[in-house]
Amino acid sequence: MVLAMRAMRPPLILVNFKAYPEAMGHRAVEKAKLAEEVAEEEGICIIVAPPLVDLALVAKEVSIPVFAQHADPVEPGRRTGHIPPEAVKAAGAAGVMLNHAEKRLDYLDIKIVVDRCKEIGLTSLVCCAKLRYCNMVVRLGPDMFAFEPPELIGTGRSVTSEKPESLKKAMTIAKRLRPEVIALCGAGVSCGKDVRDAIMLGAEGVLVGSVVRREDFKAILTEMAEQALRAWDERAEG
Repeated sequence: MVLAMRAMRPPLILVNFKAYPEAMGHRAVEKAKLAEEVAEEEGICIIVAPPLVDLALVAKEVSIPVFAQHADPVEPGRRTGHIPPEAVKAAGAAGVMLNHAEKRLDYLDIKIVVDRCKEIGLTSLVCCAKLRYCNMVVRLGPDMFAFEPPELIGTGRSVTSEKPESLKKAMTIAKRLRPEVIALCGAGVSCGKDVRDAIMLGAEGVLVGSVVRREDFKAILTEMAEQALRAWDERAEG
């Protein structure tokens, strides 16, 4: 596990900026700084994943971990339009998110990028859309794993309420196969209660996206952080 993981301990929240206009350019920096404030105020790990063209800009402005939303299974060189993992690291990012439902990769391509990340010191997070693929994805050896049913992404209907048993099974599979992997979940997670439920169902953190569009972004992120920490403590107490 790479050194960057020392600062990426659960419970954690990853905010995916996607390609939302509310989180591009200078707005990406503004939202990342708000996330940084919440991380410092609440004492929780918050990771931001800005648009790729804003990656270096955001990474330069904040101290919290910054992830790329994607990387290609290629080495540097004559690769017009491609994003090798080395470019992500050069931009100042700490990790890479792979195989999101909106940017899927083939199984072998995921393996190539995960291995490249290990070699150059980037944290890898691999998303998984279906319960039946969890075993296969975790065996690829990513530092983080995220269960995200695509049909719930962006709907406001949380995986915690719509597919709680699948979520719980996915987390169990991941931790049994590789206890060191950080097991996350996402899809429709949009409030503090969703985050709390995710933690209580076995997740070690969440992926959120559409909240970055909200005018009360800092307030809702603070609520999520508080609920994550509270649930984490309760879980630890048994």
